Amino acid sequence: MSFAVAESAHTEQGLCLFIMSAGSFKEIQGGVTAAKGFVANALACGIKKPTATRLDLALVYSTLPTTSSGTFTTNRVRAACVRVSQNHLRRGNIRAIVANSGNANACTGAAGVAVARRECSIVAKELGLSPSEVAVCSTGVIGLPMPMVRIEPRLPELCKDLSAEKGHDVASAIITSDTREKEVAVELEIGGKIVRIGSCCKGAGMIAPCMATMICLVCTDAAVNRADLDSIVKSGVSETFNRITIDGDMSTNDTCLVMANGASGVELSPGAPGWDDFCAALRYVLMEQAKHIVQDGERVTKYVTVRVEGAPSGAEAKRVAEGVAKSSLVKSSWNGGDPNWGRIIHAVGYSGKRVKEELVDIDIAGLPACRGGEQTDTPSDDLRERVQAREFEVRINLNMGEHEYTVYTTDLSPEYVDFNRSEYAYWNQAKQDGLTR
Repeated sequence: MSFAVAESAHTEQGLCLFIMSAGSFKEIQGGVTAAKGFVANALACGIKKPTATRLDLALVYSTLPTTSSGTFTTNRVRAACVRVSQNHLRRGNIRAIVANSGNANACTGAAGVAVARRECSIVAKELGLSPSEVAVCSTGVIGLPMPMVRIEPRLPELCKDLSAEKGHDVASAIITSDTREKEVAVELEIGGKIVRIGSCCKGAGMIAPCMATMICLVCTDAAVNRADLDSIVKSGVSETFNRITIDGDMSTNDTCLVMANGASGVELSPGAPGWDDFCAALRYVLMEQAKHIVQDGERVTKYVTVRVEGAPSGAEAKRVAEGVAKSSLVKSSWNGGDPNWGRIIHAVGYSGKRVKEELVDIDIAGLPACRGGEQTDTPSDDLRERVQAREFEVRINLNMGEHEYTVYTTDLSPEYVDFNRSEYAYWNQAKQDGLTR
């Protein structure tokens, strides 16, 4: 299928904004290795449990040099893998990403950093790269040392039998509490040549800006210089992964890495033919992955778009949208199918510094629920019927300006609490491995 694309424009800050224009791209299969020149592999190491057979260690590799970009968690507590990958990106570009599930390698001190560097060094040696050309991503339980006794022997094997057909295996290897793999790939024609963007992503819990708890790996065969790639990745993440929340918790491991290797033969830069379409296609990939994360949230039953309009400033619109989207009371009412606009306006009130109650309008699933801070005559049964749907929108107009902001969120279910009550089994296995007492 084809999609409308958006035109990008650079602001004074060098960021890329998106405005609808003519053009199209289409979704394709292939996931993170859909673009030319990218290959992958994945293995089952039993990182969380020695007897487990699910894939939990993966590698994505560009057969050509790349330009690279990335964004990471803004949590002041950062996993060892984040620290190492950030350092490697500051030093130059990456060509390989090794990723694992089952252990976050977070809050593991200097030993955890040494382990992450060791992984990069082994992979680099096998692929003929320098260690700084390898990034590392980990996701899983926080606070436990990595079981390198099972990982390290498998790294040389991971670097062999690389194939463009194994993108789906990578998507499978990085998921944790996800119920399904998350893959998005698109292609578009620029100057008579085909350009592709492929991606895989994981994330289902501990989701809140900025960034949301996730790992996203993106590969494109376009040629884009570092400064321009940094610009569009930063702006794309700002409008996608930084606008989702499930439970209001920010992880230690959030990572989005993008590699561009130029294998398509298409060179892109701002103002060049095809640049706007490429920006739109990349943003589409990121947005779809962000939505997949929310839709696959841990034990959620609702996918809700919270759209705030008429705010006096962009910051005010953001505060109100995030306040409503993160409210446990609001999210609980959505889980019960209760169109409780009173809980919504109370969250608006404590979130916004310049909100005037008598100006607030609220629509729920397309029906007016509140006007001027008071109840409308919309029958409550009609509102209740609308919020039984799996997906709906809450639109809030502050009627105080022209700024707006959108956040994508979920309900909060009893099953979510039950699911997250204990990780004792993981710690018990770590004790057996001699990694903890």
